[in-house]
Amino acid sequence: MKNVFYLFFVYLLFPVTIVAQSVFAVNGFCIAAPDHDGVEKFVDFIDKELAPAGINTLVLRVDYNYAYKSRPELRNENPLTEADVKKIVMVSKKHGIDIVPQVNLFGHQSWHSDLEKLLEVYPEFDETPHVTLPEKYEWPNDDGLYCKSYCPRHPQVHEVVFDLMDEIVDVFEANAFHAGLDEVFYIADPKCPRCKGADPAALFAEEVTTLSNHLEADGKKLWIWGDRLIDASTADLGMWEASMNNTARAIDMIPKTVVICDWHYERAVPTPAYFALKGFDVIACPWRKPKVAEAQVQMMMDFKNNSTPGTSEKFLGVMHTVWSPASRFLEEYNNPPAADERGSQVDCFKAMTGAVKKLGVQVSKN
Repeated sequence: MKNVFYLFFVYLLFPVTIVAQSVFAVNGFCIAAPDHDGVEKFVDFIDKELAPAGINTLVLRVDYNYAYKSRPELRNENPLTEADVKKIVMVSKKHGIDIVPQVNLFGHQSWHSDLEKLLEVYPEFDETPHVTLPEKYEWPNDDGLYCKSYCPRHPQVHEVVFDLMDEIVDVFEANAFHAGLDEVFYIADPKCPRCKGADPAALFAEEVTTLSNHLEADGKKLWIWGDRLIDASTADLGMWEASMNNTARAIDMIPKTVVICDWHYERAVPTPAYFALKGFDVIACPWRKPKVAEAQVQMMMDFKNNSTPGTSEKFLGVMHTVWSPASRFLEEYNNPPAADERGSQVDCFKAMTGAVKKLGVQVSKN
């Protein structure tokens, strides 16, 4: 009965909307979750911009920006409340948009000179406690410090991590969880008492499998970024888009149910074919270059059209990624800055969604 009243309430607030069918299973948008004070503007953006643009999947990078009940010690300041989240969930349901919440796991446990909440509260989880965060961060540096990692073999780390995963998936009413897992540079550190001497590929696969198995037990899927599974030496890519620290072989050690978000921002690198042929569902992800986004859309369609039926369905689609706070992106969306050689997140988003819509028109004419 409670669920009936809830659905009736949703209907009153957000009358059912007919959603146009995309040529892709995933026509996605990835962005940091808004702060508590920015929820109303973000809900309006979903309603008036994302939905009309054809977005059907929203990856929200929540991290510690939620008022966790299971782990209140891991809340950032001014976090989203449960009521905030339900507003986002309701408007997304209105438009048939699936939400995939994200908490960065394994890597990205610090940024420049600041720890993220997990290692701030639980310093014992640090893979490299001997590496101190500098007062003024610079790259490159003698410690090879980009972002800290937690030790995946610490006996208590998953007890904490699983609580976060379970709560955030539940409150967002999600069927999948994005764990990040990109750019993990500190792994199998020779000074870690638990990880030293471990094969980085096996250790990375161990963590992916642990997270995936936990979600699968409740019928949920794990999503991750794909860069650690690409061998930089054979793909002719740098240390950010691909692995130079011996994790790439993990691709043959992780569950095939994991969804790969394959990000490449300077060109439409054809690595989605690699992931699909390895048996994974894959999504191509642009950032700020419109021409790259358009090329990725066409590439994914070409892969779908020229593959056998079993492989064709692995090419899920595309997902635009935003790497600025939600408030800044919304400001740029409404007041676009002058374009420069680096490109524009807003222009890239519009190019991607426009290219997907154009494909849909072409398909409908055939």
